[in-house]
Amino acid sequence: MRIAIEGCMHGDLDTVYKTLQYAQTKNNFKIDLLLCCGDFQAVRNEKDLESLNVPRKYRSMNSFWKYYSGEEVAPFPTIFIGGNHEASNYLWELYHGGWAAPNIYFLGFAGVVKFGNIRIGGLSGIYNQRHYHLGHYERPPYNENTIRSVYHVREYDVHQLLQVEEPIDIFLSHDWPVCITDYGNSEELIRRKPYFKKEIEERTLGSVAAAQLLEKLKPPYWFSAHLHCKFSALVQHGEGGPVTKFLALDKCLPGRPFLQILEIESEPGPYEIQYDEEWLAITRSFNSVFPLTAKKTNFGSVDLCVEDSRQWLKSRLQERGAKPFEFVRTVPCYNPSQSVSNHSFSGYPRNPQTESYLQLLELPYLLDSMPETKDVSYSPASFIQRGNQSFSVRVVGAEPAPLPTCLPL
Repeated sequence: MRIAIEGCMHGDLDTVYKTLQYAQTKNNFKIDLLLCCGDFQAVRNEKDLESLNVPRKYRSMNSFWKYYSGEEVAPFPTIFIGGNHEASNYLWELYHGGWAAPNIYFLGFAGVVKFGNIRIGGLSGIYNQRHYHLGHYERPPYNENTIRSVYHVREYDVHQLLQVEEPIDIFLSHDWPVCITDYGNSEELIRRKPYFKKEIEERTLGSVAAAQLLEKLKPPYWFSAHLHCKFSALVQHGEGGPVTKFLALDKCLPGRPFLQILEIESEPGPYEIQYDEEWLAITRSFNSVFPLTAKKTNFGSVDLCVEDSRQWLKSRLQERGAKPFEFVRTVPCYNPSQSVSNHSFSGYPRNPQTESYLQLLELPYLLDSMPETKDVSYSPASFIQRGNQSFSVRVVGAEPAPLPTCLPL
């Protein structure tokens, strides 16, 4: 199986897909899957831009809307996680994962799926200690505080991923696991990015939650983005233990290293995205303590009947199969020939995919419950984010430059 990995998409699906199509033609091979490590920006219309935490002058429709409307179809099955620049209202509709557009699958705020016999896990968002132990209290429309906190990783999602026992082949996170620089060439990274030096020395560059998952899951491959530079590392898990090959990639810009192609042993195709039985069981077991308020999460009452849930799920999946529910458009799509006023609509609908997913698991729909947030206080310092930039896989003019055939990690 040949898998392409992309760093930060920033809504530029057209360029990424054209680059990969060029690589296929140039190197005479087939790419089976594209993975994106966040900042995907699944913006369907002008209203979604209101949920995108970027300076107003940078708010742009970009190209996702064409794939949402059906004007374009993704040429490769695509799986993505969320970052810190997302149409958060849309991703909240698909909290448990689902098709954001035909052939484009959102892994959810946390999730595991199968592609062929390859298990792919991921964690959306970025780590912020201030909000980590709280529930998912944010609801659209977001204010100047919740538009930022909504993409902060929550302990609840991490705790579910920590229950995964079966091997994960590939894991995606937007920000890097904290201290991952200990396992790569940090001196060269600091030469390129001198403003990382203080955080590396203080051991604060990256996500504590992601590091915890790396230690527990020990996947052969881990991919990240966020810091807009390429960085690789090899993590040896104990003496003689498994090794994780870590790679961070840049954002989609000319002359920047935003793509990598990985060849991985797998069963013969054809391949398709399918629900993962163990993950469904974990989701079902933890739903009773799904935290939807601004209070600290308490897992003390969780009755971990994961194995019981798996036995129950086996018969359910045998009846309907493990293929995700079909994509459904839930809002009007952007039309560049119409004025913004013609796109006006109200409300934040339930996504039928999410409703069907919860019905499959016999769980209640809770995503539009309205929590009290009066016990949350904010300070400007808690929302400071770091961004940076850097280099290679080139896109020159209208023609993408050739990619290497398969790059070893």
